[in-house]
Amino acid sequence: MTDLFGGLPETTPLSDADVQFLDTTLRDGEQAPGVSLAPTEKVDIARRLDRAGVSVIEAGSACTGAGEREAISRVTSAGFDARVTSFCRGVRHDVDLALDCDVDGINLVVPASDRHIEGKIGSTREDVLADTAELVAYARDHGLWVELLGEDGSRADVDFLSRLARRGFDAGADRVCYCDTVGHATPERTVEVVSALAECGPTSTHTHDDLGLGVTNALASVAAGADLVHATVNGVGERAGNVALEEVAIALAHGYGVETVDTTTLYDLARTVADATGVPLAPNKAVVGENAFTHESGIHTDGTLKDEAMYEPYPPEMVGRERRLVLGKHAGRAGVAAALEEHDVQVTDDELAEITDRVTDLGEGKRVTDADVLAIAETVQGRERERRVELLDLTAASGSGTPTASVRLRINGEERTASGTGSGPVDAAVGAVREALGTGSDATLDSYHVDAITGGTDAVVTVEVEMSRDGRTVSVAASDADITRASVEAMVEALDRLHAA
Repeated sequence: MTDLFGGLPETTPLSDADVQFLDTTLRDGEQAPGVSLAPTEKVDIARRLDRAGVSVIEAGSACTGAGEREAISRVTSAGFDARVTSFCRGVRHDVDLALDCDVDGINLVVPASDRHIEGKIGSTREDVLADTAELVAYARDHGLWVELLGEDGSRADVDFLSRLARRGFDAGADRVCYCDTVGHATPERTVEVVSALAECGPTSTHTHDDLGLGVTNALASVAAGADLVHATVNGVGERAGNVALEEVAIALAHGYGVETVDTTTLYDLARTVADATGVPLAPNKAVVGENAFTHESGIHTDGTLKDEAMYEPYPPEMVGRERRLVLGKHAGRAGVAAALEEHDVQVTDDELAEITDRVTDLGEGKRVTDADVLAIAETVQGRERERRVELLDLTAASGSGTPTASVRLRINGEERTASGTGSGPVDAAVGAVREALGTGSDATLDSYHVDAITGGTDAVVTVEVEMSRDGRTVSVAASDADITRASVEAMVEALDRLHAA
């Protein structure tokens, strides 16, 4: 490493690294405000992590309560290849509770900085060293794999951290972990501390994103000798979050040719965690955000159609995704032509020019859906649209009982009525539509977004859905003061377009 940021210890080329992940979504990720994972959700996420090839899964903190211990026990009994651990404070009771959950190991956290040693627990460095050695030995005597974490390590005295690490290894610890607990560190501080710990034995790294340096500090840690990266899916976690597993995995794979996990599982994993935690993926989120492989600009769309790598660093398939070309005010003729071709609509050059002009006009202030483009094409070509699926009537009720809904549809000229129940009125109405369609309800709802709500008591909501059937996909938006009606109208319009195709 050069002296660009000052003199630093010697580092190892990242391309030579051998790195694995410890995922702490189920523990540190769950500490994000408002996040609470049910035992079934924890097992589902853990199963997907195991399939992805994550080496260690921190399933929770056994000392939290009976519900948490039940969740951890379910994960440990699932028979995963990954090592399953519990987070433990520096007290023997936490280790005993972890043992009751039949975990493979523990992540033992002890204070490392004077701020935590003196201000948090009112102790001394020497007492921390002695207590740590005793706890590590106790855990190892009970057959546990032990990772020793020095809390607030990025603000700790490096010499003391090294003493703590050596005392832990002497007592039987399997590895130590550099903890940038509050996301305080710069890359050079990270290299300094991790290099010192790596001289003592196997070293992990735990970074947060408070300075926006989570990935940078994780990579700096690996260059300095760490071989296990703590991360969470989507970077969910306290404050600004933990370092995102998918971002580190792709940075290593694409940038340095280092394989850590099965990257094709990352998007599915991200969606699963987003749904379970209720923390949505930001559109511009690296790797898994909606916009990561979506192109609207005419120049970018044209370039992408000519060469898929023109405006992308790596192919979307690498992370289990697909490329999307969307239309809006920046659309060009190539993008509009591609959208029409996808729906088997043939146009002349003059028609394409007019459709493109109308698309860009419509795109001022809104996103243009497939249904919008098809409707514009029908108008320009003077074609009469023959509807196959049409909403005639909708009634929905929630109240204090089970949400119910009934719909009346016209399907290929035949009126059909059906009802359904669900977790809410929208879910009930969608169920009713599928019931009315019968064998024609085999379309998949790929995405559902509430995109915009106007202010006031007469607020209008815009719902956009994306549905697919027989390899064909269509996006539709609908607006109404009633979110249930907007949702059903969008879905019925999408179904009509798909059945027409």
